[in-house]
Amino acid sequence: MKKILVFVYISIIACNTGKLKVIADIDSDLKEASAIEKVVNSDLLWTIEDSGNKNNIYGLNLKGNIVKDIDIKNASNIDWEDLTSDKQGNLYIGDFGNNSRNRDDYTIYKVSDLNKDKTTAERINFILPKKVKSKDFEAFFIWNNFFYLFTKENKSSMLFKVPNKIGLHTATLIKKFNLDGKNHRITSATISENGKIIVLLNHNKLWKITDFKDDNFLDGTIKELKFDHNSQKEGICFKDNTKVYITDEKTKGEGGNLYTFKIN
Repeated sequence: MKKILVFVYISIIACNTGKLKVIADIDSDLKEASAIEKVVNSDLLWTIEDSGNKNNIYGLNLKGNIVKDIDIKNASNIDWEDLTSDKQGNLYIGDFGNNSRNRDDYTIYKVSDLNKDKTTAERINFILPKKVKSKDFEAFFIWNNFFYLFTKENKSSMLFKVPNKIGLHTATLIKKFNLDGKNHRITSATISENGKIIVLLNHNKLWKITDFKDDNFLDGTIKELKFDHNSQKEGICFKDNTKVYITDEKTKGEGGNLYTFKIN
């Protein structure tokens, strides 16, 4: 793999500052809601906490209350960072956070039973290609039976894909890319149900990606949508094709909310 950074020339269209609409305070038992996800055949919004917390998934109602708490018995929370789901109603937990950059293997847990209080998960494990240094991930989604993972970086980032198959895989590098600006740490990602819109989350903005072909996502049209405030936003999923749900972590008495945000 070439060591020279490959820049992707992308069109980023600046848009007006947008307002986040608070729809609920997240249950105070959750100090670090680091993801949010809708799942087929479930009326709840699902979330997790990251490293140092329980290996549990939590189902929230639209008031932000925990109404379902599931212990994943055979999993460990090394650093859970994001959630995604498929059209069959399976929920996937991304255990791939790596702030210290010392991990050499990563895990995605597949949870198929969201009805019991305790369950087990299947494991998809992956490593990075040779000559690629250890990376920190906080964002992924599933599309066409592949997981697409975005590295969390200050400037240049990488997009990898991993097959949705139980077992150990070597991730495939799709693209090195650079979003304009110094702060483009991607903290969560999601794709619309029709597969035509991708959203990448940051603490003070998001990027909406459209008009891409196949999985050449970063060759599409990219619009930057700025928020009207900055907080530790860690979770995003689609409510519908015009709005997303967003969560932020509670810091110094602020945040810990569930929001909606218009992307059209």
